[in-house]
Amino acid sequence: MTSDVLALAPGVDHVNVTFGVLLFCAAGGGMVLAILILGWLFRPKVYNPDKGAIYECGEEAIGPGQVQFDLRFYVVALVFIVFDIEIALFYPWAVVFGGGGFEQATVEFMQRVKTGALYDMLFFFGVVVVGFLYLWKYGYLDWVRALGGEGLSAADRADQPAPGDARPAAGSEAGQ
Repeated sequence: MTSDVLALAPGVDHVNVTFGVLLFCAAGGGMVLAILILGWLFRPKVYNPDKGAIYECGEEAIGPGQVQFDLRFYVVALVFIVFDIEIALFYPWAVVFGGGGFEQATVEFMQRVKTGALYDMLFFFGVVVVGFLYLWKYGYLDWVRALGGEGLSAADRADQPAPGDARPAAGSEAGQ
């Protein structure tokens, strides 16, 4: 890579930027380590069997702890998180694309930054759109998905018994 590609804004030194990033990482790691050590020093070390007992809102547990949970809730939550993060990342991109924070930059430097930011965001947005189209095509965004009767109309599906349902289908001899 040439030096003009790696060039920062005028008046910015590589050593100062590197030192600032290293200092930021060291301070963050030091705070995490300090909190962990303080917690280890001050927490009670005597085991109490009541704290190890299983309870649910102050009551003894009844039944198994694991229940069947509909996976559609996870899909909706993951799609929300992906789009929420995407929207959160649009703001800093817009600031860079608009030239904010680079008051001393030259015109050609800002043009390179804007071009790079545009391509980065188009790639990022393209990946999200491809994922969204995949979810949409295969019906993961439909709250009520057809499991076995994809070709049936809504009226025909209503006449079919649900899996495990004891009632006979409409029009059968047992139901008349």
